Amino acid sequence: MPTRQPVVVIVSGPPGAGKSTLATKLAALLTLPLYSRDAIKEALFDSLGWSDRQRSRELGAASANVLFALLEDALTAGSDCLAESNFRRSRSTPDFRHLIEQTGCAVVQVQCVVDGPLLLARVAARSASTERHPGHCDGQNADEFRDELLAGRYEPLDLPGPIFTVDTTDFQALDLPALAAQIRGFLHPEAP
Repeated sequence: MPTRQPVVVIVSGPPGAGKSTLATKLAALLTLPLYSRDAIKEALFDSLGWSDRQRSRELGAASANVLFALLEDALTAGSDCLAESNFRRSRSTPDFRHLIEQTGCAVVQVQCVVDGPLLLARVAARSASTERHPGHCDGQNADEFRDELLAGRYEPLDLPGPIFTVDTTDFQALDLPALAAQIRGFLHPEAP
C-alpha cells in the first residue's frame, strides 16, 4: 500500500495581516499541529532574554531554523502540519524547496492580504499594545516595514501547489469553515 504524501499548509503574509489568528483557527478546524515562528521566537525571548531590534533579528533567524527542523521532523513522520510566519518569497522559497526535497511533502499556501493603510494602522496599534511580546521591538522597526505594509501583501512562495488568497481586512467577513473545507480536500483527496 503506498504511503500518503504529507502536506504542509503555509499561512503567510506581511506583519499584522492576521496570520496568527487565521492559522490558529485553521489549525483547529483542520486538527493540524501549528508551528509558528513567532511562538518559537517568543519562547527564545523568555528563555534567552531580549534587548533591541538586533537581538530580535538574531532570535528570529534562530527561530526560523527551529521551525524548519520541526516541520521536517513532522513531515518525515508522515504528519500533515501548518506553518505560520511572514515568509518572504526570496528568503523562504529555498527553505521550503529543501523541505519538499527532504520529505516529499506537498504544499498548500494561504496568503493573507489586507488593505495597506489599514495594515499600517494595525501594526502601529500592535506595537503600542501590551499584548505583543516586547522582545519583537516593533516600535523600532516601523520605517523598516512601511513600504511592504502599505502594499498589503507578499508575493506567494515559488512552490508547486494551490494558493488561497485570503483578504483579512475584515475577519468577520471570512468564511473559515469553507476555506478549511477547500484545504481539507488537499489533505484528504480520497475523501468524498
